[in-house]
Amino acid sequence: MKGAELIGLVADASPHKQGRFLPGSHIPVTAPERIDSDRPDFIIIFPWNLRDEIAAQLAYARQWGAKFVVAIPELEIW
Repeated sequence: MKGAELIGLVADASPHKQGRFLPGSHIPVTAPERIDSDRPDFIIIFPWNLRDEIAAQLAYARQWGAKFVVAIPELEIW
């Protein structure tokens, strides 16, 4: 599996990025509200240096058992 088969969507708060696709992978970029409606099991935080801030913003996802994932500097699931 790769691209959109592995990662269904990317949520971004920037309205300029929403409705577009990640280059080369064709993964759709949506508004963060989509996380609440889709209720994923895992939320990958790509900007690892903002992990604490983003995890705090998405803390409500813990209500349905979502886990957060960062891959840099090393893989961590919490």
